[in-house]
Amino acid sequence: MRYADSGGMTAQERARREALRLRAAELFAAGASAPEVSYQWRRAWAAGGTAALASRGPSGQRCKLCPALCEKLAAMLEQGPAAHGWDEDQVWTGARVATLIGRTFHISYSISGATRLMRRLGFTPQMPARRAAERDEVAITAWKESTWPEVKGTRAAVGGWICFEDEAGRQQRPPKGRTWGRRGHTPLVRVSGRRSSGRISMAGLIAMRPGTRTRLCYRLRVHRGHKGERRSLSENDYIRLIDSAHQLVKAPIVLVWDRLGTHTSKAMRQLVAARTWLTVFLLPAYAPELNPVEGVWSQCKGSLAHLAAGTVGRLAALVRNRLKSLQYRPTTLDGFMAETGLSLP
Repeated sequence: MRYADSGGMTAQERARREALRLRAAELFAAGASAPEVSYQWRRAWAAGGTAALASRGPSGQRCKLCPALCEKLAAMLEQGPAAHGWDEDQVWTGARVATLIGRTFHISYSISGATRLMRRLGFTPQMPARRAAERDEVAITAWKESTWPEVKGTRAAVGGWICFEDEAGRQQRPPKGRTWGRRGHTPLVRVSGRRSSGRISMAGLIAMRPGTRTRLCYRLRVHRGHKGERRSLSENDYIRLIDSAHQLVKAPIVLVWDRLGTHTSKAMRQLVAARTWLTVFLLPAYAPELNPVEGVWSQCKGSLAHLAAGTVGRLAALVRNRLKSLQYRPTTLDGFMAETGLSLP
């Protein structure tokens, strides 16, 4: 009874499976019927007794790297390709890993062998999350440690709600998604190929207060591509969204949003100053992961994959439908907040 070392069972898993086989040997000796245990194990036991069910360790060629070198390699892989000379992009490939092993440990690995080794070390091919190179990690950490406690303190002092706001846009060309299809036959879907036939702008606001059901408010604006038409939300659109949230919660609002030009314009500052129940805090630059409304857009994007060709009005109706359904799922909205790592009191 042997298992492949590359991508197969770990030593702990082999030990657990061996204990299971030895338990099966006891059942065989007690006269248990075949359907109750594995036929294969029963044949092995009948041919060689209990010793035939003992594990002989992983099969195939042994790993060329000792456990200490494997740990060192894993640490080097986590540093990223740029740290080891591949600064033109940020992708690990089997060829690069094989080159890194040869350069560091003077041990030859094939591309397929390097790929199997990465899987054995716990690495899998993944779509990486993107972060802006202009991010200031120090400023983001300082915001979490100083500004966020101030936001919570302000909310507690006025007895209001903390609200996060964000905006997004959607064109008629839908995002890609996965579907089922026969092997070797790529499914075909027909979508709109127009780029300037209209789009929609969306603004979403998540309102939360400890011990109270989380709320979602949103506002949409349809742009049909007319000459001279504004292609984004204006200050009035944002303030109407905030006013509607205030009418819903009937309490002071502590608003947290990003540094979009419309958010920080003179007109917006005047609109905010005219509302005594509104306090505004700005998120650090290039830190979308701190805004739970990003989860709302991600959820909508996934549900609109491969949208069939239609009009911008139909697209707006579908987006409203998706956002409306999220309004009745407060636990999902709480999950978006949990993903930010920001805790409410």
